[in-house]
Amino acid sequence: MANHVSALKRSRQDQKKRLQNRTQKSAMRTVIKKVLVAVEAGDKDTATVALRQATSLLDRAGRKNQIHASQASRRVSRLNAKVKAIA
Repeated sequence: MANHVSALKRSRQDQKKRLQNRTQKSAMRTVIKKVLVAVEAGDKDTATVALRQATSLLDRAGRKNQIHASQASRRVSRLNAKVKAIA
């Protein structure tokens, strides 16, 4: 456990940030799953709407270094290809 004031503050900040990262990553995974489920069902409209949300969340996660920027780009690309394959 931290003893210095600055270390205690850093610990509090880390806990806060960890919770934010967890919720944002969870939301990202949920939207990705929505896209994949819609693709499996062949529902292009739902997949397109979910893809728009997933793209937004993935890009944001890449910008904020929650996941690597290249990984975010790669995931968007693969999801996009799956949605286009429905047509």
